[in-house]
Amino acid sequence: MRLSVDHHTRYRFAFPRSRLVQLLRLTPDDNDDQAITRWDVHVDCDARLRHGRDGLGNRTVMLYVEGPVETIELSVAGEVLTNPAAGVVHGAVEPLPPALFLRATDLTPAEALIAAFALGAGGSDRDTIARLHLVNGALHRRCSWQANADLRGVSHAFEHESAAAADLAHMFIVAARSLGVPSRYVSGYRAASGDLATPHAWAESFVDGLGWVTFDPATGLSTDEGYIRVAIGLDAAGAAPLAGPGLGAPVDSDTDAGQGAAQD
Repeated sequence: MRLSVDHHTRYRFAFPRSRLVQLLRLTPDDNDDQAITRWDVHVDCDARLRHGRDGLGNRTVMLYVEGPVETIELSVAGEVLTNPAAGVVHGAVEPLPPALFLRATDLTPAEALIAAFALGAGGSDRDTIARLHLVNGALHRRCSWQANADLRGVSHAFEHESAAAADLAHMFIVAARSLGVPSRYVSGYRAASGDLATPHAWAESFVDGLGWVTFDPATGLSTDEGYIRVAIGLDAAGAAPLAGPGLGAPVDSDTDAGQGAAQD
């Protein structure tokens, strides 16, 4: 499938910066399931860019800008060819062992309520992949995806009937780790109904014999060829599209992503 992305986000800094250094995780990588045919990142100011990778294998761009800077707008435009992969990640850069992704973080702390939920939803007499699918489906039924919801954090989000994709991904990660399954956060894009899509977040869990398997509690399913995988992290902070000191929340975001014809 051919997916095209045209995404613009404007950020406001907490105070004007005399010099700006930010880390961008906005560029997807080729793997066996997605091929990047075109991808451009544009900044609305005079900037120096240095390309590289972070410790998790994500493609990165270090951004250097001489100030004063109060706001910055990032534009992403590209085209990606994707293949059906039955929810399994193939051929991705993996510099670290799966066990690292059992680690709790401030955004994905161990939560007794979520652990109990995972145990009840997944049971204990099934294999790992079956248990994870059951947890994913149960979480989807418990807490629906709200595209424009504010981020509440795992504990508060679990108490509500709807949540943002990032909170849902965090809840699944906490649940899966409580079952002893390494799990991580993924940022990217998802083609929704029609020709429009928005940035999205989901999770991946490591299953012996399969490797990394995707789970999207926003849909209750694994990912398909309508997803573009951009960055991974222990949580949303580790996969943030823009990271650095003095950064506030996005003040404006607009996305226009079209879905092209399926490829043979």
